[in-house]
Amino acid sequence: MKIVVIGGSGLIGTKLVHNLRELGHEAVVASPSRGVNAVTGEGLAEALDGAQVVVDVTNSPSFEDKAVLAFFEASSRNILAAEIAAGIKHHVALSVVGTDGLQQSGYFRAKLAQEQLIEASGVPYTIVRATQFFEFVTGIIYLSTEGETVRLPSALVQPIFSEDVAAALVDYTIGSPVNGIVDLAGPEQLRLDEFIKRYMSANQDSRQVITDVNALYSGAGLNEHSLVPGDNARIASTRYEDWLSRSKSQQ
Repeated sequence: MKIVVIGGSGLIGTKLVHNLRELGHEAVVASPSRGVNAVTGEGLAEALDGAQVVVDVTNSPSFEDKAVLAFFEASSRNILAAEIAAGIKHHVALSVVGTDGLQQSGYFRAKLAQEQLIEASGVPYTIVRATQFFEFVTGIIYLSTEGETVRLPSALVQPIFSEDVAAALVDYTIGSPVNGIVDLAGPEQLRLDEFIKRYMSANQDSRQVITDVNALYSGAGLNEHSLVPGDNARIASTRYEDWLSRSKSQQ
């Protein structure tokens, strides 16, 4: 089966393409470096020719409110229009657990806009909402740092290894369209501040983590369950401590 992976050069896309090819599928990397630009539409028609499935794992290069909305709206409209013209049978998109409850955030407003365009397109689809990747921990630290302190709320998170995300996406990609949203998460719940503390401790980072219930996450206030999946989520197997140990041994 020919499967086009939009954003196939990124963290998840690279792993997904590899996994699909291992199963014998024709997985096509579609990214600006390969002459396919979803924001402008350049190269989409050619990339989708003869394909049955398209997977969108792109992310915006800018998280500024207007820029991220423009990215997801333009790319989604172009991809979906090209899919309709090509007769694509299944559109799979990677999104984020809790998106519709985090609308204070410009990023999550943009992700919801993306989801709504997919739902309204008429193309059979599966939206996979994943929790925070283990690998995003450094970005969360960066965005939450004030001088020598890292200020975070204590809301629950259920983070996941990127390899597990890519593995789950294989199943959703080659399976039948859900025509709805599925949640994907790691095996353990922990507090967001603890998630960060464990990483910093493992990497001898001396900055102090301050727990602040009023601290924002990507511009949005959190309640206890804003970032954790629903009851019917698919649960991955890799534990955070195992990933930390593996990452440290590779340094």
